[in-house]
Amino acid sequence: MKNEFTLSGLSAESFRKTINGKETALYILKNKTGSELTVTNYGAKIVSLTVPDRNGKWTDVVAGHDSIDDYLTSKEVYFGAVCGRYANRIANAAFTLDGVVYDRLAANNGPNALHGGAVGFNAVVWDAKQVDERSVELSYTAADGEEGFPGTLQTTVTYSLTDDNEVVISYRATTDKPTVLNLTNHSYFNLSGAGDHSVGDHVLTFNADFYLPTDETSIPLGAPEKVEGTPMDFRSPHKVGERINDDFKPLIIGRGYDHTFILNKPAPGELTFAARCSSPKTGIVMDTFTTEPGVQLYTGNWMTGNLRGKHGQRYPRQSALCFETQHYPDSPNKPDYPTTVLRPGEVFQSQTVYKFSIEYNL
Repeated sequence: MKNEFTLSGLSAESFRKTINGKETALYILKNKTGSELTVTNYGAKIVSLTVPDRNGKWTDVVAGHDSIDDYLTSKEVYFGAVCGRYANRIANAAFTLDGVVYDRLAANNGPNALHGGAVGFNAVVWDAKQVDERSVELSYTAADGEEGFPGTLQTTVTYSLTDDNEVVISYRATTDKPTVLNLTNHSYFNLSGAGDHSVGDHVLTFNADFYLPTDETSIPLGAPEKVEGTPMDFRSPHKVGERINDDFKPLIIGRGYDHTFILNKPAPGELTFAARCSSPKTGIVMDTFTTEPGVQLYTGNWMTGNLRGKHGQRYPRQSALCFETQHYPDSPNKPDYPTTVLRPGEVFQSQTVYKFSIEYNL
C-alpha cells in the first residue's frame, strides 16, 4: 500500500498496525479550502487538525503523536479520543440502575471511574469506513458487562470536515439492556499551534450562567452554582490565564479549570452555541456548538512537558484546552441531573461542531 503524508507532516504508514487481530490506519479528510483532519480508528482519535492562520500558514491545532506505537505507550491516553462508555467520572466507581447495583467499574481515577474505565473506548480498535474524502464512520460494539457496564452497546461516531471549516462529530448508540451512556471527544486544542507553550493568552467566551463545583476528587457536589462574581465567569471574553491562579477553591482543587459548564439552552437537545476561543498569536478562532447540556473545560493541568508529541513537541502544563461536550459527571448517581440512561428501543444521538475561522484584529 502506497504511503501517504499529511499536511501536518505525518506518515500514514506509521499508523498501520494489527492490534488484537484488528487493523489500524490513519484516515485523512480534506475540504475544498485545503484544511485537513486526520483520524485513527485506534480509540477513534483525532490525530491532527490543520487550518490556516491569519497569514495563511497551515497550523495543526491539536496535540497528539506521530505514530500508533506512540499512542499505545503514551502517558496521555485520551489525546483526541472518543471517551466512553461513560465519559468523565462516576463516584466510587459504582451506580444503581433500576434497583440493580453496578459496582464492578474500574476505579481508575482515585476512588472514581473515569472515561469508561481501564480499557475505555479510547483504547480499543474501532471498525472504520471512509465515507468520502470529507468524512469517516467509526463503529464499536461494547459487550454486556464490559468494564462493568450493563448491556451490549453499539456505538457509531462519524467525523466530517465541511467546506466551512467545521469539524462535525455525530454520535449514535443503541443498547439491548438498560445502561448509562456519556460520550465525548477529548481533543487537546492549542490555537497558536500544537506545541506552543501555553494557552494562557487564548481568549475564551462561554454561553453558561452556571457551573458544577466539585469535591477534592472532581465529583460534582450536586447543585450548580452561578459563575457570576467568580473566575468561572466567561460570559464576556477573558483570557484563559487571567484568573486561573486565583485563590478560588475550585481552581485550587483542579490545579486550573477542570469543570463542567452548564450551557444556556432554549430547549434540551438543540444544537446551540457553547463557547468561543481564539489565539491572538495566529488569529485562529474556534466556535463550539453542541446538542449536549454541558462542556467540561480542561486546561491540561496535569501535562508535564515530559511527554514527546508530534514532531518532537513537548506539551507543558496548561498548554492545551479541552472542550468536552457531554452530560454532567456522576449523573447516574444524581437523579436531579439530565438523565444518561439509555434503554432498549431508544436511539442515543448527539452532535458537536468545532467551527474554525480567522480574526485579523486579535
